[in-house]
Amino acid sequence: MLNLLKKELLKLKNPKQAKLLSRFFKTGKGEYGEGDVFIGLKVPQQRKIAKKYKTTKLKNIEFLLKNKIHEFRLTALFILIDQYQKSDKKFKKEIFNFYLKNKKGINNWDLIDLSSPNIIGNYLIDKDKSVLYKLAKSNSLWDKRIAVLSTFAFIRNNKFEDSLKIAEILINDKHDLIHKAVGWMLREVGKKDLKIEEEFLRKHHKKMPRTMLRYAIEKFPKQKRILYLKK
Repeated sequence: MLNLLKKELLKLKNPKQAKLLSRFFKTGKGEYGEGDVFIGLKVPQQRKIAKKYKTTKLKNIEFLLKNKIHEFRLTALFILIDQYQKSDKKFKKEIFNFYLKNKKGINNWDLIDLSSPNIIGNYLIDKDKSVLYKLAKSNSLWDKRIAVLSTFAFIRNNKFEDSLKIAEILINDKHDLIHKAVGWMLREVGKKDLKIEEEFLRKHHKKMPRTMLRYAIEKFPKQKRILYLKK
């Protein structure tokens, strides 16, 4: 099954699209996605193939997550998400642990954004969340992104505490991808409870990186955005 899956993905490769994706996901030397390899598939194509191979065993998903080709890893994550959503509590725990064990291959922002809320965040909604704080304090850009994006699942369930605490931990982070992720989650908090978001912003906005702040206030009325940016 694994070889058939890989053949189907390779059959759809698009060199022109691959070049565009390689630039978009910053795969050049010294960039955050250095070494990532694209073959040029679009997300709907990968979702369709993932659905076809939804019964793929974890050991084969692991092989895909260790592959240098980005689309192999994303398709593997789509399969994993589907299995997680349809599994019992025991297998959900197994997938949660499997994800963390194989996070080295979950190493670009789209891979994280599409998977971590649906697996890590969903699993931890009613459990101890210390693993997220450990990830947030990691030296790895991708660990920190997983920590932030996983809290999206909590926000969807009107639980904001961990999103705000992790935002505080990462408020002085140097990487643009973390600025964007934290700002995005703050904006999502605001969609659910604007008062809570603004309480956080009043306390922290002066020291927040500009990109983080702009993402956080993106949905505010123009005059309110201007006021925050001037302070």
